[in-house]
Amino acid sequence: MPPVQEEQVVAEQVVAEPVFVFAPFVASPVRVEPGWIDYNGHMNMAYYHVLFDRAVDEAFEVVGLGPDYLASRNASYFTAELHTTYLRELPAEAVTRTTVRIVDFDEKRVHAYFEAHQLEEGWVAATCEQLFLHVDMTTRRVAPFPEDILARLEAVKAVHDRLPRPQALGRSVGIKAGRVGAAG
Repeated sequence: MPPVQEEQVVAEQVVAEPVFVFAPFVASPVRVEPGWIDYNGHMNMAYYHVLFDRAVDEAFEVVGLGPDYLASRNASYFTAELHTTYLRELPAEAVTRTTVRIVDFDEKRVHAYFEAHQLEEGWVAATCEQLFLHVDMTTRRVAPFPEDILARLEAVKAVHDRLPRPQALGRSVGIKAGRVGAAG
């Protein structure tokens, strides 16, 4: 599989100032730290979430939801739900690059899809689908996004909608009927 391909588009029609959007957004490379390796000799499942968390921080900075947003507007985003699939093992020192795409959003929520790629060969080590909630930090309750953030989310989603739908999107956890040992 070739390394991650990306497309850069300037989305000026939706927001007042240009927003440079990559399709998908590609986060900075991250090297798997030796302390992230478990007794099975591969990266522990918890650290895949570190990769996804770092990637969303970078991606959401593009739409204005970074640390400055928290400081200036006293609002942020929280993860409400996620689903991760682990596809290939990552050893210590492997370099990864995570892609992020906005799948959907509404006035209070963002649905995003992630792929953690082994950088050198480009294969996907894990995927993650997450639902984020916009939170007013004063009340610690879900609140609508401001109009400028909604406009930026729309610009990003318009570009990300050009990508093919990820096969792993919308998967559920369960055992398929008919398998040996399956209930029912």
